Amino acid sequence: MDFSTVIDFLKQFETSKVMTYIQALELKELMGHPYFLAGIGVTAIIAFLMKWRLLLVTVMSITGFIYLLSYTLAQGVSLEKGLPADALAILVGGGAFIVFLAIYLLFIRGE
Repeated sequence: MDFSTVIDFLKQFETSKVMTYIQALELKELMGHPYFLAGIGVTAIIAFLMKWRLLLVTVMSITGFIYLLSYTLAQGVSLEKGLPADALAILVGGGAFIVFLAIYLLFIRGE
């Protein structure tokens, strides 16, 4: 293995290439991707077993927001046309629930 091969491999992780990949990624595809789901599941299980509460709440919150956004956008709404009242209620209510659950798990609930 040559050092130039390592450099070529690391060039794939330039900020501009990573940002282009993230912008091209769709939430619906992300929530259905088996590697993403497996990674989130393994991370959550490890955080639960090691009692890393902050990591577990962060993983659960981010995954919940991604699912909430993908569910809301799957309703056939777009940000250009505006959100109908029912989709907006689901988005706001679900977001508030996730935020309050994270606050409860991090600050209120004791060991």
